[in-house]
Amino acid sequence: MGERVAEEGLFDTPSVILGTGCSGCGIVMAVQVALPVLGRRTVVAAPASCLATMGASPTRSSWKIPFVHSLFESASALTSGLRAAYDALGKEGITVVTFAGDSGTLDIGFQALSGQASRNDDVIHICCDNEVAMNTGGQSSMASPYGAATLTAPSGVRYFKKDGPAIMAAHSVPYVATAAVSHPQDFAEKVRRAKEISGMRYLHVITPCPLAWGYEAQQTVEISRLAVESGLWMLYEITREGRRTTYVPRPRLAVREYFRSQRRFQTLADEEIRMLQQQVDRAWEEVGGTG
Repeated sequence: MGERVAEEGLFDTPSVILGTGCSGCGIVMAVQVALPVLGRRTVVAAPASCLATMGASPTRSSWKIPFVHSLFESASALTSGLRAAYDALGKEGITVVTFAGDSGTLDIGFQALSGQASRNDDVIHICCDNEVAMNTGGQSSMASPYGAATLTAPSGVRYFKKDGPAIMAAHSVPYVATAAVSHPQDFAEKVRRAKEISGMRYLHVITPCPLAWGYEAQQTVEISRLAVESGLWMLYEITREGRRTTYVPRPRLAVREYFRSQRRFQTLADEEIRMLQQQVDRAWEEVGGTG
């Protein structure tokens, strides 16, 4: 996939962004899938995040397309402004995209994102979700899952993950989708669909982090796959026509398989795992098990 990005020429030197990311970084994988689909006529903004740190410095950018590093709380306000500016200048065929982490999406950046969605601004927002505020040291975020140990919750968080896609769908935007780096074709197809639609589009992709989650760097794709195959991370899209599940794990793995693959879940008790398994089972029953 890295060769494909290099061929597209979307970075000055692909090794800059690939080399400065941690080994096994799921965010890098997500960008590698999305950028070739988005194409050259794309403008990217990113708030403070791992991706922004990898992709730019105060003196240069490794992106060969326009890239703006925004404040944590204002990436969506920035991309709304960029969209308005390009429209006012009569520049057509330009895709404006926000790449943000879970904190820059669901915590610190949520107010601007909600406003952008309410206005239905013609922007794509891609949340690269590693379920922790890793760029600032690994603190819990509202995207951290129940039971995950973080820097600020070493015994595991005891609240439930904020459902970003459901919240964005409640804004009645024309396109919402989930994705996973273990399923790149599904993700790429969703990016393509989003690019073809006008209005606010929101994609939420799980991007595992070896350092924060506690697994070996070469296992990132497998960890993402376990999240999907256990049913904890559903792959679906929501359009004006309704919700459609894009992948159904058969048979669905027990959530215990996912939890035992990462050190961050070591504090989960058996009764908590059973409770989480029941939640997953109910969620799949609600969508009919097949979407």
